[in-house]
Amino acid sequence: MIIGVPKEIKAQENRVGAVPAMVLDLVGAGNQVLVQQGAGLGAGITDEAYVKVGAKIVASAAEVYGQSDMIIKVKEPLAAEYPLIKKGQLLFTYFHFAANRELTDAMLASGAHCFAYETLIHKNSLPLLTPMSEVAGRMSVQVGAVCLEKHHGGRGILLGGVPGVEPATVLILGGGVVGTNAAKMAAGLGADVRLMDVDLDRLRYLSDVMPANVTLLHSSPIAIREQIVHADLVIGAVLVQGARAPRLIRREDLKTMKEGAVVVDVAVDQGGCIETCRPTTHADPTYVVDGVLHYCVANMPGAVARTSTFGLTNATSPWAKKLAAMGAANAAKDPVLGTAANILAGVCTHQGVAEAFGIAWKAPAAVL
Repeated sequence: MIIGVPKEIKAQENRVGAVPAMVLDLVGAGNQVLVQQGAGLGAGITDEAYVKVGAKIVASAAEVYGQSDMIIKVKEPLAAEYPLIKKGQLLFTYFHFAANRELTDAMLASGAHCFAYETLIHKNSLPLLTPMSEVAGRMSVQVGAVCLEKHHGGRGILLGGVPGVEPATVLILGGGVVGTNAAKMAAGLGADVRLMDVDLDRLRYLSDVMPANVTLLHSSPIAIREQIVHADLVIGAVLVQGARAPRLIRREDLKTMKEGAVVVDVAVDQGGCIETCRPTTHADPTYVVDGVLHYCVANMPGAVARTSTFGLTNATSPWAKKLAAMGAANAAKDPVLGTAANILAGVCTHQGVAEAFGIAWKAPAAVL
């Protein structure tokens, strides 16, 4: 199979879909790999490094898409890439369809086979989402701490405080991978951390592994509204696999929050769990609504591109190799790869995506 790795064109996106070790593995399995010129530079990977492991460097995205049977990316295709995608082409990347009707319609119209990292389930986990969730969870505390500084529009609070001055109160909504990593980081910096989740078993587990300055709370609409009044930093870390994120904080709730409080919505890729969330970029990451500073960058891990690229490809590499070997039709019937199939040959094949837009869907194995 001819596999293409295009350069990402999303604003300030410096990650790349494949590293040399991954290319070497794909070439060793009998595939040909095309890498767009300069695709890896943002992650510190030169064209020469790809050539040494058997890749061919091509000049443009048009050549990558035009010559490839399968495309490996990081972020969803943007409008400029829609015309390049061919009928029957296999795409393997993050899509987050449930938050983007335009993208969903474009991929349905393309006739391509779209396998999404974020919905692949293996051993009751989401292994291709986990590494970026780890990065985003840790970054959410870093960026939140910076946003709390007065010259960035925040309350002027040091996350961990100092002796004699209380630390910031950090409220984390969701106790999954993002929330757990955010709590560890915030607790390590000395903040007063409150982590909320609806799963009591998860809360019991976290109570055994979290430090003493993390308080575990059961989540409900009333409980959230009670907690945001005290919060200096709120981190939205809720995920519903393949579906739109639930709205946990409403516009009217912001009026009860402190002036200069900060919200970081890590769920922005899936539509956000804060009603006033809208996607931003690293170039212009924040905006203010009702006195509350919002940080809603849709590709947070792109800021730490090298760490993110290697963390992501460590996870995606074996599945990309298997997908290339099986092809779309056989992969759609595979118990694991089939869970990543969101759109196949113009048909929606994921229930969460279908429910987000009220469209019909079929099981992947029934389509190809």
